Amino acid sequence: MTDLMGSKEDAGGLVPLVVDVDGTLARTDLLHEAALQFVSRHPLETWRLFQWTLAGKVRLKAALAERVDHRGNEVPLDEQVVAAIRQAQGEGRPVYLASASHARYVEQIAERIGGIAGIFATDESRNLSGARKAECLNQAFGVFGYDYIGNAAVDFAVWHSSRTPMLVSTTRRFRDRVTRTFPHAQPVAHNPVALRSYLRLLRPHQWAKNLLLFLPLVAGHSFDAASILRAAIAFLCFCMAASSAYIINDLLDLPGDRAHRRKRLRPLASGAIPVSHGPPIALVLLLGALGGSLFLPPWFSAVLALYVALTLLYSLYLKRRVLIDVIALGALYTIRVLGGVAAAGTEESPWLMMFSLFLFLSLAVVKRCSELVVQRNAGKTATIGRGYRTEDLAVLVGLGAASGYTSVLVIALYIASPEVQMLYRHPERLWLICPLILYWISRVLLLSYRDELHDDPVVFALKDRASWIVGLCTGAVVAFAV
Repeated sequence: MTDLMGSKEDAGGLVPLVVDVDGTLARTDLLHEAALQFVSRHPLETWRLFQWTLAGKVRLKAALAERVDHRGNEVPLDEQVVAAIRQAQGEGRPVYLASASHARYVEQIAERIGGIAGIFATDESRNLSGARKAECLNQAFGVFGYDYIGNAAVDFAVWHSSRTPMLVSTTRRFRDRVTRTFPHAQPVAHNPVALRSYLRLLRPHQWAKNLLLFLPLVAGHSFDAASILRAAIAFLCFCMAASSAYIINDLLDLPGDRAHRRKRLRPLASGAIPVSHGPPIALVLLLGALGGSLFLPPWFSAVLALYVALTLLYSLYLKRRVLIDVIALGALYTIRVLGGVAAAGTEESPWLMMFSLFLFLSLAVVKRCSELVVQRNAGKTATIGRGYRTEDLAVLVGLGAASGYTSVLVIALYIASPEVQMLYRHPERLWLICPLILYWISRVLLLSYRDELHDDPVVFALKDRASWIVGLCTGAVVAFAV
């Protein structure tokens, strides 16, 4: 489908309906998403974005269209705008799409909608935005010869030339501005961004992982006020850094998230929050985390910087490398424990670090197993944006079990070591921890294979009654042994 020029007479006297794409029909910006996907797939070539931008928007959009397949069939659409299109088509009116996005992407959206009479879009010679879009539509249909659905200030130039301005808004202020300028404007959809969507974007339920920062205090029996305060500040820093990392990962993994049965509901993937809001929020959170780390020992700042660097490397590259990705995820858990050691100033325990390394590697493998089970049950052979195939599931389950059981072996060796005598009066009672952890790891693996486990085992544990019972029993055993 190409740029089609027509007239109202060509449509049998019926007034055409012209629909904008970015932020109107599509609940996202196709240019922003294309740029993010380019960074995700070619991180070492990110500098090219600046080069193309300096050459002009036409060059930028054309270059991205050549290199990034946007997958228009997965982009979230505004159902109310789709309903308006269907109504117009039912009346026999021709419907056109007009967008500043590149024609290649707009064609994909048009094919997905079906029944679109033609498109007007940016190509290698023009950037179809604002006044240029109005001029193009006026040449095709005549001034006041079409109705136009838009959503942004740049659409005012088109609305001035349309018969009926039709509006998709996200704020009451913008809606009122349009209706003051165009009293006869017709609202099509009002999609305010809810505060809870921003809260979901931060994934506060994932902050529970940062409780690992307090583990060195518990293991070393360091419960003085100063140590607890430093650990609390470290917890806040890691929460901000983690939320920043989750946002960056969501931005770079939009296609994969939209193909997932649960992740497609995330704010950025679903279009509940504009993609353009993600980078500034992530930057503010990152700066807040690094700023808060200045109140703690320099060693903690170094650990936090390592965490940030590894999460960024994971989002850009490591998550697509088989097995390296789960090792990186396990390392991110262990870095949290190391951050707790650095913040509280406790002595680093090799036993704690070994236990963390093997246990969290096991949980990272379980996370991948859960994703592969979903793909297997959906009849798919591979995961989008990952290097795994469903036939790898049997191997990964074995790796997860081996790593998890090794963490229990570390506990057993620790109980038998001379160091434990210094902290516990009845260290022999700690042996009861081993069957508890063995049961929990085995159960998590079994539920994962049955597709009864949330794709993140830590989130699952927070909601699982059996996990809470195991945790309480483990705590009771430790208290009983002190």
